[in-house]
Amino acid sequence: MKRTTLAAILLLAAAMPAYAHVGVGTTSSFAAGFMHPLSGIDHMTVMIAVGLWAALKGGKAIWAWPLAFVGVMLVGGALGMLQMPLPFVEPGILASVVALGLLVALAVDLPVSAGVAIIGLFALFHGHAHGAEVPENAGGLEYMAGFAAATVLLHATGIAAGLGLGMRFRGLARAAGAACAAIGVGLVFGVL
Repeated sequence: MKRTTLAAILLLAAAMPAYAHVGVGTTSSFAAGFMHPLSGIDHMTVMIAVGLWAALKGGKAIWAWPLAFVGVMLVGGALGMLQMPLPFVEPGILASVVALGLLVALAVDLPVSAGVAIIGLFALFHGHAHGAEVPENAGGLEYMAGFAAATVLLHATGIAAGLGLGMRFRGLARAAGAACAAIGVGLVFGVL
């Protein structure tokens, strides 16, 4: 666990901003919000990883972890729309891809409350980035509703895959987590 933590810290320190979020595309409709998580590999991998990790944990995590992500993401979106500063947003987003991928790959078994805290922190960064790109003259509520709906579907995809693979094919879910972490490393170093 110490090596994993050290690796995550080093990757976070080395992270260059992805600039994948500020001012990209339209942010004034439900459809735009819905399509946004489906248009970036960082979004898709993180949101599916949350679902996979929840399925690996089972029990209350199946609903608590995705709910925490969506709820805190919306709070972060509101903060972003209010132009409230949040440091390390882009590095936090990149770190979320690596960290959540590692949590799935290593099948880290944390208490549900610890998972909520980790997932919530990363969700705050994701939400803030998207809220900050909403123009001041637009409410952004339709956009955020679309983003939340797509996020729920991606979480459900991860949960369904994790539960569908079950204990017999648990290694495949963990391999998907490793792929998520590898994608995150690729994003950190600018090769993806």
